[in-house]
Amino acid sequence: MKRLDSKVSLITGAAQGIGLATALKFAREGAIVIVCDVKQAAVDEAVAQCQAEGATARGFVMDVTQREMVDAVVASVLAEFGRIDVLVNNAGITQDARLQKMTLEQFDRVIDVNLRGVFHCSQVVADAMVKQGSGVILNASSVVGIYGNFGQTNYAASKFGVIGFTKTWSRELGPKGIRVNAVAPGFVATPILSTIPDKVIAEMEHRVPLRRLGQPEEIANVYAFLASDEASYINGTVIEVAGGMTV
Repeated sequence: MKRLDSKVSLITGAAQGIGLATALKFAREGAIVIVCDVKQAAVDEAVAQCQAEGATARGFVMDVTQREMVDAVVASVLAEFGRIDVLVNNAGITQDARLQKMTLEQFDRVIDVNLRGVFHCSQVVADAMVKQGSGVILNASSVVGIYGNFGQTNYAASKFGVIGFTKTWSRELGPKGIRVNAVAPGFVATPILSTIPDKVIAEMEHRVPLRRLGQPEEIANVYAFLASDEASYINGTVIEVAGGMTV
């Protein structure tokens, strides 16, 4: 029996980076994978990759900031599978600028996706999980959401907020059989770093005691563990996966 055998797992931002790695890891661990992202072609490709791993997979175009879309996707999943066992709130964006230079649009957009989006998905899925008496909600925070970072007022605030969600929901939902945890990645080699110069990447690597960036699969492995019954007594915690960069 595989670690996530037949667990219906909805993953946001699942078409690239850490989200795609998580979808594929869950597929290999036997989960029924629900791929959600904003571009149809990318969703289709991710679903095909999950199916190639032998998993049952479905794909939905979903913008986490649009509550009607979230409601519709969750309703479709429940109609077909009858339950949602795991929600991975992975979708997120950055729009960096120093405090004095940040536009209101930059601030609002990041908060809308990274914080309000997590609220939308979790609130809708929580209703289903409470009815079935079990479930796991996993939230993507960041080391930036613990320690802050230059030029990331909006992103840091959103990721601090996600930790607040995690702590609060673990108290509210724990008695109903639902575990809520967060993962705080450090520097991870994903498409989000594609615009960063090599010199800056080298500096980032030097800040990590392991002297390298993390791989998306290394974050996915932690999500898979937390989603599994092996983590049955872990609730309300934030796990840093950062190669020791904050030591």
